[in-house]
Amino acid sequence: MSITEVEFEAQGAEAAQEVAGRRIEGRSQWQLTWARLRRDKVAIGSLIVIVIMVALAIAAPAFVSLTGHPPNTAYPITGQDAAGNPVGPGTNGFWLGTDGTGRDLFIRILYGARISLFVGVLTTAIGTVAGVAVGLMAGFFGGFVDNVLARITDAVLAFPYIVLALALAVVLGPSLSVIIAVISFFAWAGIARIVRGQTLSIKEKEYIEAARSLGAGPFRIMFFDILPNLLAPVLVLATLYIPQAVVFEATLSYLGLGIQPPTASWGNLLSDAQNFYQQAWWYVVFPAAALLITTLAFNLLGDGIRDAMDPRTERVLAGRRRRKRRKPRASGPGGPTAEFPDPVRQVAPPTP
Repeated sequence: MSITEVEFEAQGAEAAQEVAGRRIEGRSQWQLTWARLRRDKVAIGSLIVIVIMVALAIAAPAFVSLTGHPPNTAYPITGQDAAGNPVGPGTNGFWLGTDGTGRDLFIRILYGARISLFVGVLTTAIGTVAGVAVGLMAGFFGGFVDNVLARITDAVLAFPYIVLALALAVVLGPSLSVIIAVISFFAWAGIARIVRGQTLSIKEKEYIEAARSLGAGPFRIMFFDILPNLLAPVLVLATLYIPQAVVFEATLSYLGLGIQPPTASWGNLLSDAQNFYQQAWWYVVFPAAALLITTLAFNLLGDGIRDAMDPRTERVLAGRRRRKRRKPRASGPGGPTAEFPDPVRQVAPPTP
């Protein structure tokens, strides 16, 4: 090998090391998480579905202007048949048909999405803030504070939420504020328990002891040293709590304890549709499909974010790629092998 070839190979190796270094350095945890998440087709597809659903909910007034069908306006002539049943999809300008009183089902599903997504996001945000605060204080201070907050958390987790919703609906009357209060009351406890456990583990780390030795106060350590390391599990929990809140709201509305007619909600749409499931299949299928697709998309996205934030996921994916590269091909320039014999030669008759 000549000196020129040796220099060329050395330059190529240095360039490869520089490229590898540029790929590794300067990438934060969130950048690595996004890089892993982009390779998850299911999670990206779920994110696209959620964005489409949110966009449709926001654009509900625009669809009202386009169709000319307000959400609470009944059309007994064009929206019902001679027997008084809802008309089917595509009839008289109703894209997804009508409901039991002749109102546009598509518009009411969009307005129901506004209610469901608003309740899901708001209650999850309230529960996340409260759960993180309670879990941080319980895990960091320990002792008496931990015992009191942990027992309160256990009591909330053990309390039957339907009973509380029934009691509040009887005393205060069913309304949107009651739904938000009930869901928020039960949302923080699970997050608080997870945050408490993580805080108990993190506060024993060396950098926390170093912060204490430098004179940092407890609240600075909690919110500047511990809290940033809790964002990943809290984000995953929040993503998984949103569909639970949406289903909770739909359940309460279905039971008549939540959003009251004529305001549209996926729960009260399904409650009204149970009287027409034999005459109008679309009245049951389309609201149920909207609820199913939304909750499934949030759950799949939460699973994808959880896997993307786990460093072991990268090693698992790398191992799968290596196994795929090592998998032998069925045919190649080397001819038939013991694992992949030539079928033509096997069936060829012997020559005389």
